[in-house]
Amino acid sequence: MLEGKGRTRGGAQVKAREAACNAVAGGSAGFISATVLCPLDVLKTRLQVYGLPSNLSSGSAPPGKVIISGLQHILKTEGLPGLYRGLSPTIVALFPTWAVTFSVYNYVRGLLRSQDARNSELSVEANVLAASCAGIATAIATNPLWVVKTRLQTQGMRPGAVPYTGILSALHRIAAEEGLRGLYSGLLPSLAGVTHVAIQFPVYEKAKLYVAKKDNTTVDKLGPGQVAICSSGSKVTASIITYPHEVVRSKLQEQGRVSHGARYTGVTDCIKQVFQKEGVAGFYRGCATNLLRTTPNAVITFTSYEMINRLMHQLLSP
Repeated sequence: MLEGKGRTRGGAQVKAREAACNAVAGGSAGFISATVLCPLDVLKTRLQVYGLPSNLSSGSAPPGKVIISGLQHILKTEGLPGLYRGLSPTIVALFPTWAVTFSVYNYVRGLLRSQDARNSELSVEANVLAASCAGIATAIATNPLWVVKTRLQTQGMRPGAVPYTGILSALHRIAAEEGLRGLYSGLLPSLAGVTHVAIQFPVYEKAKLYVAKKDNTTVDKLGPGQVAICSSGSKVTASIITYPHEVVRSKLQEQGRVSHGARYTGVTDCIKQVFQKEGVAGFYRGCATNLLRTTPNAVITFTSYEMINRLMHQLLSP
């Protein structure tokens, strides 16, 4: 009887340690990546919402020129703070985003693995299910913070609007002026974006297995360089496939100010208007910038997560 209680208590401690490791490692990885890549995130959001600057709107400008010109324009008109506009809500959003994502993902994977003890590695379907659960939980939990981030990053381009003074100010005003609907604007395309996580994580897991077998080692002993290769490949694959939903989400999140009026009545109307005005290219506006941002973002986030997670396990090991 006492032995059974001890086993139960030990199992609970292991689960608590795993949850703490995943949450701290995921949140820390999000903090690091957000700080390093904030200027490209600001530029990407503005390209999604407002399109190309007027001096680059004619013709097909190369991605490098768009990025450099866009960053220079922000520096010239808003100074250095413009490049880091929305950093605080980005960090506030990314810390719980990755903490929830990695925690739920690994928790569901643990449940699925316990159901199939014969196989040490989960199937692609099981990884897709775990990633989807993580994506849904994260989208619902953090959507208001992403709305605030988008508003703060784009308010410098709206001279007539009363600016938000910070995260709490934005949350309070959006809740008061637009209600729950404003805080959860863009949630539907965010949920559709679960397909991104459902693609990225299984590809990442398979890539790690492939590299581990090729180098005759185990997944938990892969080096930072090997993790970087796996994470970048999985991120590029998922980003190209699912990018259009990000454009729709950003447009819906940004438009919600009452004084400015709504340009779109919903997801379907937004898709129709973007397609009619810009064609398929409109759904990939800012994609090149996004890829240049998300690839190092994935490398920084996943490599940081893996290394911090291993460190946390060493620190918290009995």
